[in-house]
Amino acid sequence: MNGPFVLPVRDIVRKPGEMREHEYSVTLGEAWGEGIVAYEAGSALDLDVRLESVHEGILVSGTAEAEYSGVCGRCLIDIVRPVEVEFQELFAYPGEEETDFEVQDDHVDLETLVRDAAVLALPFQPVCQPDCPGLDPETGERLTASTGTEQVAPIDPRWSALQQITDQDGEAESRAAEKEES
Repeated sequence: MNGPFVLPVRDIVRKPGEMREHEYSVTLGEAWGEGIVAYEAGSALDLDVRLESVHEGILVSGTAEAEYSGVCGRCLIDIVRPVEVEFQELFAYPGEEETDFEVQDDHVDLETLVRDAAVLALPFQPVCQPDCPGLDPETGERLTASTGTEQVAPIDPRWSALQQITDQDGEAESRAAEKEES
């Protein structure tokens, strides 16, 4: 077994209490993620991994740090954001109970574990800023880059009669203010 996510555990197999730590970087060979944001092929993934020998197998815990890129879900501007995800899984010794992850040939393969954790950490609806207003429904322009003209929201025709009443109140108040001044 070889590959960037395969770590040897020969020196700690079946020695409960033994531990090894690894800190390294992996370059992704393919893109991870299917949505409007993903980890691009060729991007770096920094791993900080702890391997602990326990009676049942090898307990793997650690963190993965990377940057995802894509577009804002509201205004469609390009974004790049860092992400840090934690993971932990028991790689059981072969021959015992059937598990999702096993120690194979005195190695553990972290690719599936790290990929699942990293892809699940991607935002479902990414935004360029928390209060991103998105696109103008009328013009399609980004609302984050203000054009300087104030857009008046269209009034529902069913409520237009109320608009006339508020306009009359405004005129009555201005007439009353004029009378007070004179």
